[in-house]
Amino acid sequence: MSVKPEVWLRGPLNGAPALLQPVAHALLQAREEVESLMNGFPDELLWEKPAGLASPGFHLQHLSGVIDRLFTYAKGEQLDQQQLAALAAEGKPDETISVSMLLEAFNKGVDTALNQLNNTDESILTQKRAVGRAKLPSTVIGLYVHAAEHTMRHVGQLLVTVRVLHNK
Repeated sequence: MSVKPEVWLRGPLNGAPALLQPVAHALLQAREEVESLMNGFPDELLWEKPAGLASPGFHLQHLSGVIDRLFTYAKGEQLDQQQLAALAAEGKPDETISVSMLLEAFNKGVDTALNQLNNTDESILTQKRAVGRAKLPSTVIGLYVHAAEHTMRHVGQLLVTVRVLHNK
């Protein structure tokens, strides 16, 4: 079986504006890595916290949530009650949630984010955006780039946690 190069080495993505290609590449890379990593991962270990690390369930919820929240801010909107409730629930063990449910939510979030990127006019990338209740200053491109790097940071943390749990 041949190994594909990382997404950013496969060329430009159709539809994504040139300046947002790295963000789209990172989100697609995250999707591939999470899908591979979580393939066959047992639901019973979803909320385990080895050595006090955040659980795989937290990381999977947070991956979906951070993309949703930061892309909401990039649109110039604030979070709604459903998003705030999802944020409050991140990492709280819930035996009714399965790995497949969390993967489905993450994939849907990546698809929604890619659609938003594809429909972003590059001329707005430096427009100011307010983040959170404190309305901290950022820009459209700042939010998109942070969403990409924060997503990859949690993919790395998820990888370590899953490997530790598999070797218990």
